Amino acid sequence: MSNAVGAPQINVTAMAVFVFFFLLVTLMGFFAARWKRGDTKASLDEWGLGGRQFGGWITWFLIGGDFYTAYTVIAVPALVYAVGAYGFFALPYTIIVYPIVFAIMPRVWALAHRHGYVTAGDIVHGTYRSRGLELAVAMTGMVATMPYIALQLVGMEVVIKALGLTGELPLIAAFIILALYTYSSGLRAPALIAFVKDIMIYIVVLTAVVVVPTKLGGYGHVFDVAGAAFAAKGGATGLLLKPAQMLPFATLALGSALAAFMYPHTMTGILAARSGDTVRRNAIYLPAYTIVLGLIALLGYMGYAAAIKVSSPNDVVPALFNALFPSWFAGFAFAAIAIGALVPAAVMSIGASNLFTRNVWKAYVDPTISPSGEAKVAKIASLVVKLGALAAVLFLPTQFALDLQLLGGMIIIQIFPAIVFGLFGRFFLAGGLLTGWAVGIVWGCWVVFGDGLKPVHVFKFGDSSYGIYVGLAALVLNVVVAAIVSAVQRAAGAQPVAAE
Repeated sequence: MSNAVGAPQINVTAMAVFVFFFLLVTLMGFFAARWKRGDTKASLDEWGLGGRQFGGWITWFLIGGDFYTAYTVIAVPALVYAVGAYGFFALPYTIIVYPIVFAIMPRVWALAHRHGYVTAGDIVHGTYRSRGLELAVAMTGMVATMPYIALQLVGMEVVIKALGLTGELPLIAAFIILALYTYSSGLRAPALIAFVKDIMIYIVVLTAVVVVPTKLGGYGHVFDVAGAAFAAKGGATGLLLKPAQMLPFATLALGSALAAFMYPHTMTGILAARSGDTVRRNAIYLPAYTIVLGLIALLGYMGYAAAIKVSSPNDVVPALFNALFPSWFAGFAFAAIAIGALVPAAVMSIGASNLFTRNVWKAYVDPTISPSGEAKVAKIASLVVKLGALAAVLFLPTQFALDLQLLGGMIIIQIFPAIVFGLFGRFFLAGGLLTGWAVGIVWGCWVVFGDGLKPVHVFKFGDSSYGIYVGLAALVLNVVVAAIVSAVQRAAGAQPVAAE
């Protein structure tokens, strides 16, 4: 069997199924304004956090919906298809992250709930009373989020192309729909749609991992063919990690886990929960998504067994569904992936607009802004954020957007000390944390750009060399500098602000 991606032809059946489910979630997005209704226009709490009333099930779907994105469904199998075992670093990363969430995020939720904080910037300002550190955290979150939203649109672009549509109008239309119902319904829209999105993803993945291997001769044959393909490629690809890949693999997993819930969209999902116990329960149950992620990753190997020929690894999953499934199910799968872009893109834009409203506009432009005024500013900011992401997809090369997202991961992890350390003690001072943040970002950017925007840097010590995730190395430098500067400040008589 050989399937090449040639001139696009519109698959009418797949298109009809795709449009049906897309319209369904669009209607749900607008209906969400009335769902669990408070006064959705009255405050940032209502529009940007859904009234802080989401219980266990809603939070589970919402956090899973904005953590496991459309680009995850496209990119993880694409990476496995391209490099083999190394692409599975996402699995230990999504295992490590949940104990971190269990230990840290209920404290974050309790502090935010007690004082009405909406963003990570609010938490940092409340803890350290430092406008400079607050602004650093807010700007870091906004910068790191923009390319992440763009990549959701890239994922949507891939499935639109698989349906046979060409040009930019379908993507622009999807963007307009997303922008309108997010503006109208706030966080309630992605929270409600996440139910449909995640159920569809589960159906698609569980069906694929049963049906596809059956059609291809079983998992043994899938691994044999993929192993032979990687052996022919040579280099660092393969079904097993090479010894030199183990340290980079481990540091990528650990660094990604520390960074994951520093992003504005994941933090927004946490702060929208009803209680700290809701957050703890979700940390226990969310690993179910990791099982699905592992199954999704296997689709990369299945691409070799199906003899799929693609111009880009990103096309592997759509090509696989087009080749092995009836048109109606392919349309269903593509709809699931596209909806999987809408949920995180909406939450990301809301998280970034919350940061701008609270920690830039209110802090520096209009300190006396009313709650309803905050909601209006946030709505406009969310439109601007999505427009910037759309422009990035339309006018920048896709690879450039991916490079920016890798850089965003290195950047966002640098706010971990400012957010987390103050929850457990007051040794670190604002000046030390701000200095550490600046050093970590400057050094990390210098290394990443020097390496051609690669996430792993090779450090040489004598005759030995070690590949380490740049974000994690920069975080270690960040913490060391912050500790030294804080110690010097204390020696000079500086004291932390009173605990709240």
